[in-house]
Amino acid sequence: MTTAFEGLKVIDTTHVLAGPFASYQMAVLGAEVIKVEDPNDPDQARLQGSDRALNDMGMGTAFMAQAANKKAVALDLKTEGGREVLRRMMQGADVFVENYRPGAFEALGLGYEEMSALNPRLIYCSISAFGANGPKRELTGYDNVLQAYSGMMAMTGFDDGKPLKSGAPVVDYATGTTAAYAIAAALFQRERNGGKGQFIDISMLDVALILCSSHLTGFTWNGAHPKQKANRFPFATLGMYRAQDTDLMIAASNLRQQRRLWTALGREDLVKTDNNQRLDAYEEESAILAGIIETMPAAYWEDFFNKRSIPAARIRRMEEALADPQVAARRVIQQIDDPTSPVDGIRVPVAGFDMSASHPAVSTPPQPVGAQTDEVLLGLGFGAEDLERMRAEGAIA
Repeated sequence: MTTAFEGLKVIDTTHVLAGPFASYQMAVLGAEVIKVEDPNDPDQARLQGSDRALNDMGMGTAFMAQAANKKAVALDLKTEGGREVLRRMMQGADVFVENYRPGAFEALGLGYEEMSALNPRLIYCSISAFGANGPKRELTGYDNVLQAYSGMMAMTGFDDGKPLKSGAPVVDYATGTTAAYAIAAALFQRERNGGKGQFIDISMLDVALILCSSHLTGFTWNGAHPKQKANRFPFATLGMYRAQDTDLMIAASNLRQQRRLWTALGREDLVKTDNNQRLDAYEEESAILAGIIETMPAAYWEDFFNKRSIPAARIRRMEEALADPQVAARRVIQQIDDPTSPVDGIRVPVAGFDMSASHPAVSTPPQPVGAQTDEVLLGLGFGAEDLERMRAEGAIA
């Protein structure tokens, strides 16, 4: 069985989470992905994660989460030798991904115009904090900065005026997912327009605003600023309640579900016929529902509601979520077995989807910095003497 991106070559010069995740999504579908790092300043995510010993090895878990199925090449692009290698790599590439400050690669003579002239089929994806144009285009930023800048943090909290960021780096991973989608769309368009590549401009700010779409649209319509609601929602039958032992999230969202909930609880008198009635009755309904939920354990209510087609889940810690049979039944988390690797047996998330004719999969473990430098350069036609010279010049490692 062929994979979706088999035969495609991706050159990835990105670092941290968003960019590496974009190329990772292509790697798990069969693309040949070559990760290019500066030997003097490799991907900072290599030094971050839950295991300090791995961090010290340059194999931090923050890095390994999206590093499988990739070859690793070490090039110093500030040297002419490093740039020479990258240009040769570009000649046979389908996709190039970078996430440096806008203008940085142009200054090195490696911008889209130069690379497109070298390889007209190239899809050139540039990821940055604020995008390739606008007054803030040259500013750098990370997930937390974009959560703050976009208004996302201001609307998240406990209605005490203190903003909160999301526990997970949602902007980073949503940006990576967006980039992977844009690259796939550009590859599809390339097949329909005579093989011509194009430039893709991904802004983390744009992605953060897209994540806030429903709140943003409400604000642009009538100026209703999204408020901090903690774990509350506009309707009382949608939100978190304290059960006898722990917290429970209930999502009787629509009118049919709220009817089922109140009927199941023996409170048909609280069933509403339109959403305005539900909004007006929030305080009454929430007090009654809280009094009911606190009488039994959360596991009881989770089972009770789900059997009646009312979405509900008790709050789980990660260890319980990962041990759940539903997660085991899916292919989202996979193990990489390689006795030669220092991270043999590591389990990593792969993709949030499956495909009947092309299962996303991991087969090779994350690699140390420059592990395949010689292999890749020899494959490009460089000789052993060239490698020795460039290594002496500091262009490769």
